Amino acid sequence: MPANLTPEYMHAEREYKSARTPGEKIAALERMLSTVPKHKGTEKLQADLKRRLSQARKESQKKGGAHSAPFYLVEKEGAGQVALLGPPNSGKSQLLGALTHARPEVADYPFTTRLPTPGMMPYENVQIQLVDLPAVSPEYSEPWIPQVIRNAHAAVLVVDSGDGAVLDQIEFIEKTLDERGLPRPALLVANKVDAAGAADSFAALEDLYGGRYRCLAVSAATGQNLDRLARAIFDLLGIVRVYTKAPGKKADLGSPFILRRGQTVQDAARLVHKDFADQFKFARLFHASADRDGLMVERQHVVKDEDILEFHI
Repeated sequence: MPANLTPEYMHAEREYKSARTPGEKIAALERMLSTVPKHKGTEKLQADLKRRLSQARKESQKKGGAHSAPFYLVEKEGAGQVALLGPPNSGKSQLLGALTHARPEVADYPFTTRLPTPGMMPYENVQIQLVDLPAVSPEYSEPWIPQVIRNAHAAVLVVDSGDGAVLDQIEFIEKTLDERGLPRPALLVANKVDAAGAADSFAALEDLYGGRYRCLAVSAATGQNLDRLARAIFDLLGIVRVYTKAPGKKADLGSPFILRRGQTVQDAARLVHKDFADQFKFARLFHASADRDGLMVERQHVVKDEDILEFHI
């Protein structure tokens, strides 16, 4: 049986091969194990990943001892995990509090956040986990931050466009990510757009970095554009929501199965039950906005967001 490894798994495997520290290897293996498809065709691969993960943890304990840097791995919850990184006083913690029910410590002085702080952001009918990270700065950066970024599904760069040092801050963060073999975020969020002169500062920032990032100006204090930010984070994850229905009945549109772009009808069936993907005869495809469709689709048909599948055994 083919393994049908997902793009997410392949990305994690590349991260494992380029990992430089035991912590980075452990984070990559954790991600590989969590994203590998769970079926008979991957049983040997799952066992090998568990063996390598156990060995990596033992080696890390032996080498690290009492002087090793702490290792933080935030357990994934919801439809996806997104890390918030940025320089000091960019307002990441305030954003986390505005978008989720988390209550992180917020202060005017730098380096308020010292540990990864998660919170769940509701978006339509899914929950997305945001993780606030300590500041990344030439003055000091927690050595375990790359581990958390590597384990997350995506990252968002949060800055204060009105900060006079913002260009140097972005350059340092990009350099840090490049040195650790981490991808740069696709989304740059300029917080504190409600401040005097912030709109002009953001326009200049977007002119400089618009070709490198998707740029979005928001205010955690006033709520400006937070709805657009939530949508941008959803898009960043490449989430595909798929619903199922029994023949002759309506679908439950409140509880989607979560897939990623590029996954198929068979991947969706596997989420229903690990053995179900090999048992169903065919599937019919419906759409939430239409009631007179129901075309028969193949197992390898790529699903789209808010597709409804009716499986026939």
